Amino acid sequence: MTTRRNLLQIGGTALGGITLPRMLHAARGKADISCIIFFQQGGACQHDSFDPKPDAPPEIRGSFGTIPTSVPGVHFSELMPRCAQSFKKFSVIRSMYSKEAIHEKAKQYIFSGARPNNAFKHPVYGSVVAKELGPKNGLPPFVCIPQKDISADAGLLGAAYNPFITGDPGQKKFSVQDLTLPSGLSLEEASSRARLLDAMDEEIRQTEKTKLVEGMDYFYQKAFDLVSSEAARNAFNIDEEPAKLREAYGRNSAGQGALLARRLVASGVRLATIFHGGYDTHVNNDKTSKILFPVFDQAFAALLEDLEQRGMLDTTLVLAIGEFGRTPNINHSAGRDHWPGVFSIAAAGAGIPGGQVIGSSDAQGGAPHDRPISVEDLGATIYKKLGIDYTKEYRTVGRPVRINSDGTPVPELFS
Repeated sequence: MTTRRNLLQIGGTALGGITLPRMLHAARGKADISCIIFFQQGGACQHDSFDPKPDAPPEIRGSFGTIPTSVPGVHFSELMPRCAQSFKKFSVIRSMYSKEAIHEKAKQYIFSGARPNNAFKHPVYGSVVAKELGPKNGLPPFVCIPQKDISADAGLLGAAYNPFITGDPGQKKFSVQDLTLPSGLSLEEASSRARLLDAMDEEIRQTEKTKLVEGMDYFYQKAFDLVSSEAARNAFNIDEEPAKLREAYGRNSAGQGALLARRLVASGVRLATIFHGGYDTHVNNDKTSKILFPVFDQAFAALLEDLEQRGMLDTTLVLAIGEFGRTPNINHSAGRDHWPGVFSIAAAGAGIPGGQVIGSSDAQGGAPHDRPISVEDLGATIYKKLGIDYTKEYRTVGRPVRINSDGTPVPELFS
């Protein structure tokens, strides 16, 4: 007997509730671009990374010097030597600004390109990608490494489009929870249990077609597909990578997370987000920055180098972003506070020209000086790069909702 689920399973299209016709339509005439987002959780300081202010007073510039990049006349913080050497591989926007100064709302904002509101929660980029483009090669379309931030979920699209969580690949005995069966359970026994569960749930599905029920159905199927797929298990097996390459990325959560993200997009994951936390430096900003930025610097530069050597950089959009920047003035606790007024991001791959600085901040690094670029503009750019119409609308609470709120793609990021 042919059921809806049988049809969904044709060609490995069960993940994400995507139908075969939709998958075929999505595949026609669109560049197959993947995306890796390196998220600097907490809000990275622009002064200590891509926009140093060496001529500002000490209470603004901080304690770090600058370093020349591979592009004459452009300097980064001395904490970023690898990125400085690799600058011809990526662009920097120094004039980003946000309208939110609270972590949760600011993260929802920059993860979605739409300002948060109290009526509903906008889906993040990965969830829209999962819905519009669906899975590839039997892998989840949207993955978070090592954990999912509370702000990074599907919102109004429902749980079926939430990310798959990998756990921490920086751990010595890293394993992904949903890739192994319970001890003593064979694949055949798991298949029998899945069929029984499917039969028991059928009546519930027919009487209560809610997003929650559909989401649960999706998670059951996703877990089983991953467990039964050798290709999927191999994609997550970071131990296959040479020790020298793992050292090049850095033997820590951020470095190994970036390496795992590269493995996953190479295998079929469409959007992977790496969360690197600790940038909320209200106290001892310089001390904390001295630890965090070298880790980021190594991982981000290694990721770009690795992607380029494998011929993947042209088909992978790579972003380094946080929810906002830090205050120009160092506070009484030697820290810097939340500052949405201006911050810097890095963007590479997918046809983005390297070695360019877009926009600038003022002399203190507190506001855009020229070419201000909004979170909405960034969101429109991401969607356009991934082949998704950034003016697309969904419906919720009885009204249309645009996935991006009036953003304009940044032309400098298109060659």
